Amino acid sequence: MRLIKSILFLMLFVCFSCNSVKKETAINQLSKFDVNTVLNQNVEKIKTVTQKLTFYDSFPRHIDENNKQWSYVKTKDWCSGFYPGILWYAYEESGDEVLKNKAIKFTETLKTIAYSPARNHDIGFQLYCSYGNGFRLTGNQNYKEILLAAADTLATLYNPKVGSILSWPSQIKRYKHNTIIDNMMNLELLFWAAKNGGDKSLYDIAKSHAEQTMKYLVREDGSAFHVGSFDIETGAFLQGYTHQGYANESMWARGQGWGIYGFAMAYRETGDSNFLNTAIKLSDKFLDRLPEDGIPFWDFDDPKIPNAPKDASAAAVAACGLMELSGLVQDEKLKSKYFNGGKALVENLSSSAYLSNAKNDALLLHSTGNHPKNKEMDVPIIYADYYYMEALLRLKKLENI
Repeated sequence: MRLIKSILFLMLFVCFSCNSVKKETAINQLSKFDVNTVLNQNVEKIKTVTQKLTFYDSFPRHIDENNKQWSYVKTKDWCSGFYPGILWYAYEESGDEVLKNKAIKFTETLKTIAYSPARNHDIGFQLYCSYGNGFRLTGNQNYKEILLAAADTLATLYNPKVGSILSWPSQIKRYKHNTIIDNMMNLELLFWAAKNGGDKSLYDIAKSHAEQTMKYLVREDGSAFHVGSFDIETGAFLQGYTHQGYANESMWARGQGWGIYGFAMAYRETGDSNFLNTAIKLSDKFLDRLPEDGIPFWDFDDPKIPNAPKDASAAAVAACGLMELSGLVQDEKLKSKYFNGGKALVENLSSSAYLSNAKNDALLLHSTGNHPKNKEMDVPIIYADYYYMEALLRLKKLENI
């Protein structure tokens, strides 16, 4: 009898142990990052949120602390193109016609920007993220014409004496002819237009702008100024500044991300190895200085670190740039370095520390917009979600999942 009890106990123990192992394995499998799972969850959330939005001239920008819903901006805001872009990305992943129709409605509200005098360099963010993705996914020829008009409008800000686009006409008194690192991202609209029926001079403008940015805004140590100031008449470089970073010589995280992505794109479009080397230099600096959790603080040189806010948007932008770069370098070790660097950023953003989940209507938490002005501090911001969705789609394609 005692022997039978012992056998029964042993059998129960083995069964319990097996079930525990299975349960632990299942939990580990659920918690393991899977790009398809994250994309599907994001698409469902985007679809749920967008069904509540019916004013197509109001665009999500950020979510205030202790709020669950987006605060909105109008068409002229520099962030207006990101939400339509997010909808296009969600449609690209899902093929959902509801998302497509919403993307069309939000996109087409922005048409006026292409045919209005240029207010700043952000035309690329506004229209290439919206109409650009729309044209890529639908082939709508009306979208193509609007993009060509937008490129011509952006080109009116080019100063041939300086060799770059004036980024902020409103800041001439402070910075003279100013060129900012963010502007690298808007060159893609010009490169695209030059290949798709636009004037060939658009290519020359974009390349010249990238060259001047590389020469004067990228520092020897691989970090970048936010703003370069130039004499309007002579084109002489005057000084490098920050506008949204900690200090003129500090390494503002999102600016570093713009540089990585922008110069990788410039190399892709021109084949100029100087742009490739610049993207590599900026990327190495960024990766070398990442903190332990793999997500940058808003500025790498804020003396309050580790008690300084993070910037998920910088991580998302850099992830896109690193994955772009991984497809451009020839050396296999570098390919792996930049791909893995981009993937790690995406995985870290997809953790419970940064995913919004049910907290609010955004995808990501913890972005920092303009720290010096105490604006959009440690909150969800729309461009973080945009580049996060892009990074996820890039990762899926690169892994051929």
